[in-house]
Amino acid sequence: MRVDILTREYPPHVYGGAGVHVDELSRVLRQHLDVRVRCFDGPRTDEAVTGYDVPTALSGANAALATLGVDLQMANDLAGADLVHSHTWYANMGGHLGGLLHGIPHVVSAHSLEPLRPWKAEQLGGGYALSSWAERTAYEGAARIIAVSAGMRADILRCYPQLDPEKVVVVHNGIDLNAWQRPGEAESAQIARQHGVDPDRPAVIFVGRITRQKGLPHLLAAAHQLPPEVQLVLCAGAPDTPELAAEVTEAVAELQRTRTGVVWIDQMLPRAEVVGLLAASTVFVCPSVYEPLGIVNLEAMAVGVPVVASATGGIPEVVVDGETGRLVALEQRQDGTGTPLDPEKFEADLARALTDVSTGTEQARRMGQAGRRRAEELFSWGAIAGRTLEVYRGVLGG
Repeated sequence: MRVDILTREYPPHVYGGAGVHVDELSRVLRQHLDVRVRCFDGPRTDEAVTGYDVPTALSGANAALATLGVDLQMANDLAGADLVHSHTWYANMGGHLGGLLHGIPHVVSAHSLEPLRPWKAEQLGGGYALSSWAERTAYEGAARIIAVSAGMRADILRCYPQLDPEKVVVVHNGIDLNAWQRPGEAESAQIARQHGVDPDRPAVIFVGRITRQKGLPHLLAAAHQLPPEVQLVLCAGAPDTPELAAEVTEAVAELQRTRTGVVWIDQMLPRAEVVGLLAASTVFVCPSVYEPLGIVNLEAMAVGVPVVASATGGIPEVVVDGETGRLVALEQRQDGTGTPLDPEKFEADLARALTDVSTGTEQARRMGQAGRRRAEELFSWGAIAGRTLEVYRGVLGG
């Protein structure tokens, strides 16, 4: 069986969880199938990977139009595949059109939903209407839709009620347990010091892009309420817009004026350094207002770090409150923005949970160990690939 996987991100150009997902899933699926990956950002050296550039005529166009230009190239090249599997709206239209053109079934993996990310209009302008159309059209035509969590499945059926619920199935994200495991204490301490983090002080660490859905401004507000000895480590870059970048920059500067130990690392770090920083931290924080699952939480758990996260989307399917960390209740607007109804309460609750875990050394250690066990038992890529193969066989009738 030949399966062509279509994706915006693929190494070395990986920016978020969807890119990590495709990288790991395709590697494991190759043990069972002929897998061809088609991605953005130009040619690759791997013969099983085809990278595409934006057509020259669209190089200055709206980003959504440029994306559709890449999708058309992908669709043209799907001849000979038995099934096409696309990830995120960036590649969904390539899968949809290629499936129609070549008469092959199209499977969609839903990592996020455009109706639940209205702030993207800040990036794309009118292109947000195009990205929303592309996603909706692909979902309506797909043979199966894979949701990365049960929470995500519920969101899909809420946003697209015309879909047949039988064709929307859940297959969680996975984690590479070998790549994300705790290094020695001396090694993690050395990496921490290289980045200005004191390994002898408790630390809260955030890892993620600067985008509205990640809730970073809420974390920065909550951090004012943390005990003075607790550090805040922000591995945060790639802001969605200049306006959001300015907002975060100002909030970080204000925090740094009032307390020590605020470290902002705004470049993408090699995985080994991220692992070292995680291991040197006391607790990982995920203050997202929208999170279909949250691979970053799995990565922290695999390194043995407890997680404090907002109880939204698929996060409660990963983090077990009181066992692997803390879940912070979040009442949200149902207008697609996910905005907290009471931001000050959410921020105060977040600060209390972070204080509780970061100042309780033995509790944090137990939660970290429980998180690693949970990652091993439920979220290995071998198990995720097996469930994905079942979806493929169901679509192809065997």
